This record gives sequence, C-alpha cells and structure tokens, in this order.
Amino acid sequence: MAERAKILDTVSVDSLVPEWPKAQDASGHWIHAEVSPRRVRVVFAGETFADSKRAVLLREAKCLPVYYFPQQDVRMEFMRPSGRRTPDEHKGEAVHWTLRANSKTAENAAWSYADPPPACAAIKNHFAFEWSAMDGWYEEDEEIFVHARDPYKRVDAIRSARRVQISVAGETVADTRRPTLVFETGHPVRYYIPLDDIRRELLIVSDTASRCPYKGIASYWSVKAGGQIFPDLAWSYRDTIPECPKIKDLVCFFQEREAVITVDGEELPRLRTKWSRS
Repeated sequence: MAERAKILDTVSVDSLVPEWPKAQDASGHWIHAEVSPRRVRVVFAGETFADSKRAVLLREAKCLPVYYFPQQDVRMEFMRPSGRRTPDEHKGEAVHWTLRANSKTAENAAWSYADPPPACAAIKNHFAFEWSAMDGWYEEDEEIFVHARDPYKRVDAIRSARRVQISVAGETVADTRRPTLVFETGHPVRYYIPLDDIRRELLIVSDTASRCPYKGIASYWSVKAGGQIFPDLAWSYRDTIPECPKIKDLVCFFQEREAVITVDGEELPRLRTKWSRS
C-alpha cells in the first residue's frame, strides 16, 4: 500500500488530461476547457468532417458543452468561410464556415475563433460544428445524440422505499412504495414509478418523443383525469442507454405541470423550469 501511495503522489491524475483553469468573471459567468481523452468524430453528407483524439471540450455557464476540433483534424477542403462573423462577449469574434460535400450544403454550420481572450485560449483556431446540422456524432465507436455529454454531470438512479403518490385534478393516478429516484446534476429530483402502481386506464399514449444524451429516448403519456385530458404529463424511457438501465419502462410525472406529487405524506411544491407550461 505504501508503494501504491508513492506512485499516486508521483503521477498526478490532473497531469494525464491537459486542462485549462476554470475562468470566471465578475458576473459569475465561467468557462472551462479541457482536452477530451475520447476519440470524437463528426459525419456530414457521408464524409467524416472531423476526427480527433484531442478535441477540446468547452463547458460554459448556461450553455451546453461543445467540442472544438484542432484544424489539423478537420477536413478543411470541404469548408469555406461564409463571410458571417458574430461577436461573443466571452469568447471573442466567431468566424462562420459553410460545409459542402456530395451535393449537400450546411450554411454557417461551423465556427472558429482566431483571437479568443486568454480564458478561451484552448479553442484558438479550433472548429466547432452545429450539432443538429450534422448527420452523426461519435465518441469512440458509439453514436451520441442531442449534444456533447458533460463528464462532470452525474445521473444517479436509486431505488427507494419512499411512498410516492401522484394526483391530477383531484384524482389519484399513482401510488407506490417502490419508486426509483433520479438525481441528475442541475435538475430537480425525479420520481420514476412502476407501471403496475399506476392506474393505466388514465394514461393515454402520446406521439411526443424526446431524446436525452444521458438517459435515452423518452416516450410520453397524457393523463385523463377529472373529466379533462392533460397532454404530455408523464414520460417513460423504453429505450435507455446502457449506462442508465434502472429507469427503463418506469414512468415519471412532471412536477412543473398539473401533477401533484406527494412524497411520504409531504406535498412537493410546483416547480418552474423550462418544462413548465407557458
């Protein structure tokens, strides 16, 4: 054990992955960049536009994480400056690029910073791509969806014996003592309930679907209660990613919509989030 401790003291974990300090301004806005240890690829029009083992992952307050690729790892022969330039108060002036390959075009779908401030020096002359304009994104050999995953974000699904009750328009919709609680960085606690503990005659399958890069593909349910139909009030991951199997086929209700959630006899307050109804 003493020898192992000596090795750990000699080789710092921080030294294994190049990283820039987390910069924060007077307003509290922060930016953090590090070279990702993952091989990252971007595919468009049947061509691999970027393929890098040293892409920079930029994390920024109130923004989704973004991969920036070194110029030498980008297929520049398929890219042309579009003439568009946009200022960013934290990163400088972005130069936009148009992608063309195999008769397919994506206008202004890439951007780069030639002279970013010191806090963003890591992305100088690197290229980022608009996620939805690309045909595919891969980390190693697995396709990833929606946006780059944040390595500092956790999603913990923990089975519980708490009693969770759901009511809608004064009508009991679910009652369970075997929920799975999902604790996800930056999000409220979510209570996932087995279908057997839900009055399934009150659920109406919805056509709505969404995808989460950390959990998988979600299907939605509307709820019929109190003589009304409340659209897309609950969701279920029938197709989870391998890292999040414990919530497969469980149902969760929006605490920010019409569902009233009671946990161990205590009614939870109505939340106001981006999923609230306007």
